[in-house]
Amino acid sequence: MGIDNTDRTLASNRLVFEVRRDMAAYRRFRENFELVMGEYGLTEEEKEAWRTLDLKKLGDLGVHPYFLPQISRLFHGGGYNHNRSEACKAYAASVLAGPAGDQ
Repeated sequence: MGIDNTDRTLASNRLVFEVRRDMAAYRRFRENFELVMGEYGLTEEEKEAWRTLDLKKLGDLGVHPYFLPQISRLFHGGGYNHNRSEACKAYAASVLAGPAGDQ
């Protein structure tokens, strides 16, 4: 997982880039992210990593490292980021210990 392993063609990279920048796309993502994942053409492996918020797996698949914490913010919010925020805890738990909740 690193910048050298980024897959610029990976659908997840385009999804996170667009959804975090477009409020209408973000709303659609929040309302039905299964549908949005399908629209972006994510593979089953990508979808499962998104469902379990397995950021390490997404990184291994080729998601840009900058986008990994952004993904946790899509699910947990990013209005008040600090080391104890839900987004930060989800990121740390997944990257350091596996999918969110596997502690």
